Amino acid sequence: IALYNNFIYGLIAPGYDMAGVCSKVIAKEELGIDLNIDELPSFTGADLSTKLKLLGCDVASFGENQPKPDDTDVSNLVWNDPLGGIYRKLIFNKAGTRLRGGILVGDASDYSKLHALAMKGGELPENPAILLAPPSARGEVEEEELSTDPNTQICSCNDVTRGQIADTIKELGAEKATLKEVKACSKAGTGCGGCEPDVKAILKQELEKMGASLSNHLCEHFAYSRPELMALVRTDSDPSSVDSFEKILAKHGKGDGCEICKPAVGSILASIYNGVILDEGRDSLQDTNDRSLANMQRGGSYSVVPRVPGGEITAEQLIQLGKTAKKYGLYSKITGAQRVDLFGAAKYQLPDIWEELGSVGLESGHAYGKALRTVKSCVGSTWCRYGVQDSVSFAVRVENRYKGVRSPHKMKSAVSGCIRECAEAQGKDFGMIATENGYNLYLGGNGGTNPVHAQLFATNIDEDTVIKYLDRYIGYYILTADRLERTAPWQARLPNGKNGGGPIEHLKEVIIEDSLGICDELDRRMQHLVDTYHDEWAEVVKDPARRAKFKQFINTDENQTREQMIEFVDMRGQLRPANWPADGQPQTNWKPEEDVFSRSEKTWKSVGKVSDFAPNVGSTILYGESQLAVFNNEKRGEWYCTQNMCPHKQAFVLSQGIIGDDSGTPKVACPLHKKQFALEDGHQLDGDLSLITFPVKIVGDNVMVELPSEEEVNAILGTHGLRVKHSSSGCVDISNDPLEKEILNGVAGLTNATFART
Repeated sequence: IALYNNFIYGLIAPGYDMAGVCSKVIAKEELGIDLNIDELPSFTGADLSTKLKLLGCDVASFGENQPKPDDTDVSNLVWNDPLGGIYRKLIFNKAGTRLRGGILVGDASDYSKLHALAMKGGELPENPAILLAPPSARGEVEEEELSTDPNTQICSCNDVTRGQIADTIKELGAEKATLKEVKACSKAGTGCGGCEPDVKAILKQELEKMGASLSNHLCEHFAYSRPELMALVRTDSDPSSVDSFEKILAKHGKGDGCEICKPAVGSILASIYNGVILDEGRDSLQDTNDRSLANMQRGGSYSVVPRVPGGEITAEQLIQLGKTAKKYGLYSKITGAQRVDLFGAAKYQLPDIWEELGSVGLESGHAYGKALRTVKSCVGSTWCRYGVQDSVSFAVRVENRYKGVRSPHKMKSAVSGCIRECAEAQGKDFGMIATENGYNLYLGGNGGTNPVHAQLFATNIDEDTVIKYLDRYIGYYILTADRLERTAPWQARLPNGKNGGGPIEHLKEVIIEDSLGICDELDRRMQHLVDTYHDEWAEVVKDPARRAKFKQFINTDENQTREQMIEFVDMRGQLRPANWPADGQPQTNWKPEEDVFSRSEKTWKSVGKVSDFAPNVGSTILYGESQLAVFNNEKRGEWYCTQNMCPHKQAFVLSQGIIGDDSGTPKVACPLHKKQFALEDGHQLDGDLSLITFPVKIVGDNVMVELPSEEEVNAILGTHGLRVKHSSSGCVDISNDPLEKEILNGVAGLTNATFART
């Protein structure tokens, strides 16, 4: 909060301005530092113009947006669209020759242009009312031209101008100026994130000036974008040469891969071949959620989300959900997607839970995958007196057709039984609204961080035609979208139609008129995905080898319960994990500064057979009461062993992270927040945390790890001591224990506070 003259600024930038003034005053007057300035700066107020994103909605204000009541030189123009969720008010002088300020809600994509006109007095159009209409009301998504003025504010959160961003890019140079580095060095885009597209656009423009270009490569391992790599794989004359990550990497990439390219290639393989994602080493490509066929939640537990097509569920299924939730102590919640989520399962419990749910016909809901999530529906003509079509039956048909189809990002759909739109179909990736003569089909909407209204594609078409068009739309999206790109931004960057009309006209030409000559391929590929559908959890439940992938520890049948790893607290009669402390508080950012076991006597311990450890993934072993992660990097012929606890939030999850390399350094990405750790020595590649590591060697068929005694390892890495507790429980220093104190005191320069834990 920035306070000046009894006025509180609810923005970050004025606070930074104040801090800058304060630091200079203190440096010169209190510390006697020569700043080489004629006079000290002062703070006399700040421009309140800003563009933010609140609850997913663009909002902006600039200039004089609230003139005083006695100000007579005011002329207001207002755009109020409650259906589209857009409100805009522009304030001009009476003559209409100067823009004084404005308020933008719902569509603020032209904020930079309007802000510059208001603050610098630029020339207005002959009819100023032209400025009032939002870009989205013109029937197509337009990108606002970025001002080339170096003083134009790009990031209002951190008060960063275009010139400052450009200077940062020049200082970094063409080789080092990546989006990540530019954001880190300039601070632009590190606040609410709403200006990141502008930062990326400036980076692209500045690199072109330097004779370079903004790379669209997946990562350091593939010099291709996702669409380019998809094209290489799908058009290869020898499909058997590109049917695995290892083959694709050997043919089109380099290195070991990483947490970016492995899931992207895994998705491409699933979209083309549709094999079980846990088989033939494909589990090593999957993000944590896909590898576990469940979403990892806070504390390392998982959610269970059965599919409920169209929101239609039987009494028998509801009863079984209740029985299972009660048996395993799972937190239950009905979601906005018309299904029931169960939270708090341990990974080793998942096969048993799904066996029980499968007994009443419940299938995987793919809440963990970049795939179709749900097709929401209202009750339609079967019950509602306003319904004109059987929206439930059609929603069930659509969901059962596209369930399990892997795509660049998640997809959501809905079917409304009449124009009242109770299922909110126009806010989905594809949605259908019933009419007296069939359905209106809408494409390219989504909620989330950047809500987008879907665009009308076809009217009054029957169910079979809807399915035909959706087959092609989804197929075209799968083949050409970037990694983790939703349908809305993908659709927005498609070319216009031949006769204009924006990307929606291009889609009509491709899908209806077959302008690219690919409709046969799109139809064929989608039918293959439909024909090869398999319920992933049913495949696990019935196969002992797949079930074994969910065993908690490789070297023992013993399990550690969720309560042993994080405290669960009661909330309205249900259990949930304790809140994570804020970063920097006790129970976070746990970091040994050097080898804590340097004085310990160590021996080589057998922790299992080579065949027990799946290749190119991590596995967990139990040593005393300590969890350790063992990584079998088959590609390099190397093995590593680290603590299983991520030091960031003290969650026992590291073995579930994707392994790869960063410029040749073997690494693992923590599944919770993607923090990168070097596997050889444990240091964090993108921060200052670190892991404790242990040497590994292979003797015959035995995997051997060099370890101190169980008592010593438990004193530092024991699950009980590292268990995250509810904040009201307090935090104690582990040095109160004699053995812990002895170990810690033996490490030079290591403070007990480094290992503060509950």
